[in-house]
Amino acid sequence: MFRVKICGITNVGDARIAWDAGADAIGLNFYRASPRFCRIEMARAIVQGMPQAVRKVGVFVNAPAAEILATFDTVGLDAVQLHGDEPPELLRDLRRVPVIRAFRVGRELTPIGCYLQVCHRLACVPRMVLVDTLKPGQYGGTGATLDWQVLRENRQILQGMPLVLAGGLKPGNVAAAIAAVSPWAVDTASGVESSPGMKSAALVREFIEAAHAGFAQRMAKK
Repeated sequence: MFRVKICGITNVGDARIAWDAGADAIGLNFYRASPRFCRIEMARAIVQGMPQAVRKVGVFVNAPAAEILATFDTVGLDAVQLHGDEPPELLRDLRRVPVIRAFRVGRELTPIGCYLQVCHRLACVPRMVLVDTLKPGQYGGTGATLDWQVLRENRQILQGMPLVLAGGLKPGNVAAAIAAVSPWAVDTASGVESSPGMKSAALVREFIEAAHAGFAQRMAKK
C-alpha cells in the first residue's frame, strides 16, 4: 500500500509538505484525545487537495465500526488504521475497507500472532501490520523507540504480513531501523514535528530522504 507514511497530519499545508517531500501516504488521526486530532471538515479538505497516488489513511482508536465506515466514506479515505484495543471481530465488520492493524508492543510479540490467527479464522486478515512502541495510557505518537532486535528475531509471529515499522522513528535513525528490521514500510508522526500536530518541512524532507536511502540500500543487498 505504501512505503513511507507521514502520520498525524492536521492541516492542508502539512499535507502538501509531505507530498512535496515524496511521502506516498499520510495519516489523519480521528482520535479526539490526540494532539494530532483532525476534524472531519479539515480531513476532507486535506484529501481533496492531495493527488490520488498518495494514500490517505484514517487512524482510529476504539471507534465503532459504523463511525469508522462513515468517516471512510465522508472523507474519501483509502484505508483505515486501527490503533487501539480493537478485537478481531471489528475487522470482520470492516471487510469492505482496507485495514492496517497497529499493535503497541514491548518485548512480547506473542499476542500479535494470536490475534492474527483469529483474523484468519474470521477471514478478516488486515492488509498490513503496524508495530508501535508500547507506552501505558498512550495510543501512539510517543516518540519512544522499539526494540528492533526483538522484532527482527520474532518476525515469524507476523505470519508473512507486510510490516509497517513505527515507534520513535526520525531522520537520524530511520535508515538504521530499515537495515535492522527490514520492514515493508515506515511510519512517523512526532519524529518530524516542530510541535505536537505541526510538521517541520525540513524534518519531513530529511526523514523521507533517509527512508528512501535505507530502502535502496536494503534492496541492493538482496
